[in-house]
Amino acid sequence: MTALPATSVTPDRCGSVFDYISASRLNLWIRCPLSFKIVYLDGIRAPTSPALFLGQRVHQGLEVWNRHRQLGAAIDARAVADQMLSTWDQAVADEGITFADAAEEESLRRQALDLVAAYLAAVDPNEPRPLAVETCLDAPLVDPATGEDLGIKLLGVIDLVLPDAAGASIIDFKTAGKSGAPTVMAHEIQLAAYAYLFRATTGQRESELQIRSLIKTKTPKVETHKYPARTDAHFRRLFALLREYLEALDRGVFNYRPSWNCGSCDFRDTHCPAWCG
Repeated sequence: MTALPATSVTPDRCGSVFDYISASRLNLWIRCPLSFKIVYLDGIRAPTSPALFLGQRVHQGLEVWNRHRQLGAAIDARAVADQMLSTWDQAVADEGITFADAAEEESLRRQALDLVAAYLAAVDPNEPRPLAVETCLDAPLVDPATGEDLGIKLLGVIDLVLPDAAGASIIDFKTAGKSGAPTVMAHEIQLAAYAYLFRATTGQRESELQIRSLIKTKTPKVETHKYPARTDAHFRRLFALLREYLEALDRGVFNYRPSWNCGSCDFRDTHCPAWCG
């Protein structure tokens, strides 16, 4: 299997909602259509939270490691850490993130370094050379069951694809606060979207999908959770949601959807009529 093709467009940083769909856009619409409208139609972005910024920095460190492996170039954990440190200040400026004080920033920086170091210590040194690293793929959305073209493309960034005896493993990295297998339903859309993109761009079927969780405990650790190749039922559910989403866009209906997610919503106190009157 050869390396995957990639698009130059990065999801959710540019492009209107009528240009493409991504798993993150679809997931936000499912959680709350009003929040979706605020972000993607009104163009209002919440400040980057420290937790999100930490995840971004961890991904950057893992990308450095895996890109070197993809090229067959040697790199050690110290060099990865140096790369993370050298880009930290620019990343802070690019995201416009503010810290309470220097101690908070240093704590987050140390945590990012420790998480990546824990991953590098845990990863199999004989893991095969990656087929893809932080690769943005796009493909027209054509229902596998009916052949209907939905008239819009799907975009997604796949963190890592590794070859294996049965084909390829699609891998996504997460940072998490505690141990435990991720709830399968919580990640169904992302996993199905990645499987669809992989099949559409390579013409091949994935062998499995993985979520590799870097756990933010006092002593960081890594947990790998494996899921089988996606089934027809996964794609039926995905395309049913896609049709509902596109219908909502066409109708311009973006209702407030109260749930436990409201407690952590960035717009609850500023843009949500249920909270700010």
